[in-house]
Amino acid sequence: MRIISFLAKSVRSTLFLVSLVLALSIGVIKLGLTVVNLTREVATLTAAAASTAVLHKKQLSKAVAKERAKARLKRLVVAIPVAGTAAAVAFEASDVTNWLKENPDKSTSDYGCEVAEESAEVIDEVLIELPELIRPPKNLILSQLPKCS
Repeated sequence: MRIISFLAKSVRSTLFLVSLVLALSIGVIKLGLTVVNLTREVATLTAAAASTAVLHKKQLSKAVAKERAKARLKRLVVAIPVAGTAAAVAFEASDVTNWLKENPDKSTSDYGCEVAEESAEVIDEVLIELPELIRPPKNLILSQLPKCS
């Protein structure tokens, strides 16, 4: 009777251990497949992000180059005596109109103040690019900008 009881307990323990090993093996396999799928997904997303970054950098470089070219052309057109004055007025009118569309709750005096603030921030950079013979004093230019609060 003891032997049968011992054999029954051994069979029961063995079945329990086999089912436990089987369950753990299935869990490990499932976890391994999940890791492989997530790794593949991360690799795909990383490649897509890198590709998007390169594309964005190219687009940004192109946009900057285009703005530089437009600014260069504006400077050239403004340099022509009579046509330059008319072109400068037309460029500024276009800038004001666009700014008012982007800021419908503001006025042209607000535009003037914003331009004055931005101009004051970059005045040193602009003046340093001018030849010293024709470079006006910084204070002279700053005194011509509107006074805003």
